[in-house]
Amino acid sequence: MFTIEHEFDATVITLVDEGEPDTPLQEDITIDAFAECVVLRQMDQMTDKVVVITFSIGQLRDLAAALDLPEGSYRIEPKQP
Repeated sequence: MFTIEHEFDATVITLVDEGEPDTPLQEDITIDAFAECVVLRQMDQMTDKVVVITFSIGQLRDLAAALDLPEGSYRIEPKQP
């Protein structure tokens, strides 16, 4: 399950773990999508602190591409106008 909220300067997506058979539930993940970066936040149950990861837009583009590619090393070249 997930929610989407449009804020003044960001789109906020919250991913809620509803569970899979035989796997423990994970904490919710909050994704703040800004024009210049994307920030992921999740509570670490072991330290009771929020873990924050910030992706540049280029890193996010590479991650999206990597999900559909086989093992290897890649560079995505910018599109030429």
